[in-house]
Amino acid sequence: MDLSILSEGELATLNQLIEESEHIVITGHKTPDGDAIGSCLAWAEYLRSQRGKMPVVIMPDAYPDFLQWLPNTERIVRYDKRPDVVEEAFKKAQLVFCIDYNEASRVESMAPVLTACPAHKVMIDHHLNPDMEGLDLLASYPDACSSSELVFRIIWQMGGFDAMSKKNAVQIYCGMMTDTGGFTFNSSRPEIFDIIGKLLTKGFDKDKIYRNVYNNYSVWAIRLRGYIMSQKLNYFNDLHAAYFTITREDMRDYHFIKGDAEGLVNEPLRIKGLKLSISLREDDRVDNQVWVSLRSVDDFPCNEVAQKFFNGGGHLNASGGSLSCTIEEAENVAREAFRYYADRLKA
Repeated sequence: MDLSILSEGELATLNQLIEESEHIVITGHKTPDGDAIGSCLAWAEYLRSQRGKMPVVIMPDAYPDFLQWLPNTERIVRYDKRPDVVEEAFKKAQLVFCIDYNEASRVESMAPVLTACPAHKVMIDHHLNPDMEGLDLLASYPDACSSSELVFRIIWQMGGFDAMSKKNAVQIYCGMMTDTGGFTFNSSRPEIFDIIGKLLTKGFDKDKIYRNVYNNYSVWAIRLRGYIMSQKLNYFNDLHAAYFTITREDMRDYHFIKGDAEGLVNEPLRIKGLKLSISLREDDRVDNQVWVSLRSVDDFPCNEVAQKFFNGGGHLNASGGSLSCTIEEAENVAREAFRYYADRLKA
């Protein structure tokens, strides 16, 4: 099975950029998830172990606690914690990789630093409609299950698989697993499982990775999840849709930490016949900021809902967005979205 994705010209360009650059920065999006962290760490590990580079991995802000175990997370520099270090890294950078995001706005407050950086830039991403000026190379493949898949395929095409370390394989596998919900959506292409098979030859325990990610919550996180499903779920039987809210009060009462609600939006999809699930979560610090996650099944396009109603986008069955309003107003938007798509939800 051919796993190559870059043309010969693109591959030559990427190799030249790497060879000619000593100061390399690798960046992921705000509120980084398993794919953003896994793909960035994996690409950094390849550049470090096989190309002799010393890249700096930068994230705009915090990532979930359940990803702390991933190899090399201690090397990540957060912009919200060390802006001076990040700004200096961008000033010195000769090459910047933008991984798992399709436009500068996805790094939010770090965007001015990124866009002002005169370095060569390469984007490796699987989201729709990439939009960033000044790219030297765009590796955009929306059909990919994750950016971690793309990182693997580029390393493979560069001949780096044989020398790939076990921890490098773990980083890639974790990114692929988390961005597909444990391979339960956007993961039916045979190439994905060909890659998994190859990664497993590196000798890691994939079941342990699953436990590290999905069975790694505090008792308070479990109580929060039970409370939300029991008391906050709004279910619309005739529309095969549901939404729930998580407020600041809920987070305070259940000692919320980043990542406690990860994957919770998938739970309502266990309801027989449900087509669309929406999570509305208040920001714990910024007033009138609501974060939105959407999940759907089969051919119902939650990315279309995200774009039309929640200033977002994403993939067919997994998307996100945000609203600048109260949580009550966000609920009204969710209900409006359900009404707008009523015919398709009922079908």
